[in-house]
Amino acid sequence: MDSLDRVKVLVLGDSGVGKSSLVHLLCQNQVLGNPSWTVGCSVDVRIHDYREGTPEEKTYYTELWDIGGSVGSASSIKSTRAVFYNGVNGIILVHDLTNKKSSQNLYRWSLEALNRDSPPTGILVTNGDYDREQFADNQIPLLVIGTKLDQIPENKRHEVLARTAFLAEDFNAEEINLDCTNPRYLAAGSSNAVKLSRFFDKIPGFSERKRFGGNTFKSFHYD
Repeated sequence: MDSLDRVKVLVLGDSGVGKSSLVHLLCQNQVLGNPSWTVGCSVDVRIHDYREGTPEEKTYYTELWDIGGSVGSASSIKSTRAVFYNGVNGIILVHDLTNKKSSQNLYRWSLEALNRDSPPTGILVTNGDYDREQFADNQIPLLVIGTKLDQIPENKRHEVLARTAFLAEDFNAEEINLDCTNPRYLAAGSSNAVKLSRFFDKIPGFSERKRFGGNTFKSFHYD
């Protein structure tokens, strides 16, 4: 099998944000009945038709690597996860819309994956302050997904979504907000489904650039 027929996407975020439920929904188009904590890493596969309906259409096996979400600065935790960060073609960053801290932690998650070979030095994020220029040169496709939309009261949704909208801007990525227990949020033809397809369409293109030495991004460190 051609190496470009199979691509790897990391699914990153804190424990409890719903990564496993999201991956099951994306890969099986079904709700995960009894989600459990992910220890280490769990991998599922989504079949994606790249540029569907065009002469360039091609089927890719997209591996979604659900990384265990233990948060901490201990080097042992980070070094254990680092083994999963090889050969990454795309990253889905997942946060819980009801948990502000899980949103802020996406900066650490993304930079941990992008800088897996760099020792953690200095401080990147302090009290939520963030310089979006730090991702200006990153070419790895990113997608931000907010979960548990159903748990936010209707009269609070505008406020919460306005607060989290800056995440997609900082990462130069599209944003999807959903309820992982309701497949209609990713129904064919919906705006979320279109965004998802656009994200998965970017990955083979990035893989091709990476193959020929076109992948470059700045190195940043966190504490």
